[in-house]
Amino acid sequence: MKTNSPVWRNEYEQGLKEAISFFWSTRSDQKRRQISKKVADTGSRSAVTGGRQMNSFADLMLKITVDAGVPRENIYTDANEIPGYFRPTKRWDFVVISSSNHLIACIEFKSQVGSFGNNFNNRVEEALGSSVDLHTVYRENAFGAQEAPWLGYLMLAERTEGSTQKVKVFEPHFKVLKEFQETSYLDRYRILCDKLIKERHYTSASLIWTEAGDGQVSYGYVDEELTFQRFVSSYIGYLLGRTNREFR
Repeated sequence: MKTNSPVWRNEYEQGLKEAISFFWSTRSDQKRRQISKKVADTGSRSAVTGGRQMNSFADLMLKITVDAGVPRENIYTDANEIPGYFRPTKRWDFVVISSSNHLIACIEFKSQVGSFGNNFNNRVEEALGSSVDLHTVYRENAFGAQEAPWLGYLMLAERTEGSTQKVKVFEPHFKVLKEFQETSYLDRYRILCDKLIKERHYTSASLIWTEAGDGQVSYGYVDEELTFQRFVSSYIGYLLGRTNREFR
């Protein structure tokens, strides 16, 4: 996909392709290993409990962050516990902390393959809980006197019949908001990401659909406002405004 952003590089698009391919291959490998060990794990959960599927996205964002001028030692893909307000700490997937010990950015990487009916609401609650917790503890000066950090939310969702067909809503007492009428789970993820940005819970969000079958992996976007390119452009723009002041 073309972009007019001066910070976007073709190698980032290639990195995205590789990250999505890694996601699918890692899921398959984990599932095979657990089945071979006769682990009692049902459905797609056997591919989830092994973790690591989204590590390639952290690696890609690490490269992008270094390219923007942030020293490697200020980027954390492990030991990412950040103080919370409603809980002692919250572990974010990707954290950037300046040389002057300011919290610069936090990113969450999430995915969903199958079990949309069971897990969509959980993803919504996780996304809101994480952002509200961080914004509140920031208000309480847990990070000292600094401007608000950049918060990012990236969702990788399988495009399949279960995520693209319209889902019935239950309205035993009140009508649901009209934007949720006649929607699929991918539509609902689009609405979620759009509202997370508009309500300023996250600075930017990206929703990527993906399919895998017959040895082929594909991906795309439900909304042009939620592309990975826009996500990265927002992120790099924020970093470039702070590198001279925050990193030595």
